[in-house]
Amino acid sequence: MPRSVKAMTVCTVAALVAVTAYTVALGGNGWLWFGWVVLGLVTAGVATTRGT
Repeated sequence: MPRSVKAMTVCTVAALVAVTAYTVALGGNGWLWFGWVVLGLVTAGVATTRGT
């Protein structure tokens, strides 16, 4: 797995943790979850196009 894909995966997981913590502390925000889903899809797309 290329370094850029690893870095993007780490950022995606960190964003998931941050969004989850925000939701637990302050309540849900649909835009945050939508943004995280888009980020996750982009990460998955990059990972599949770059290969493993």
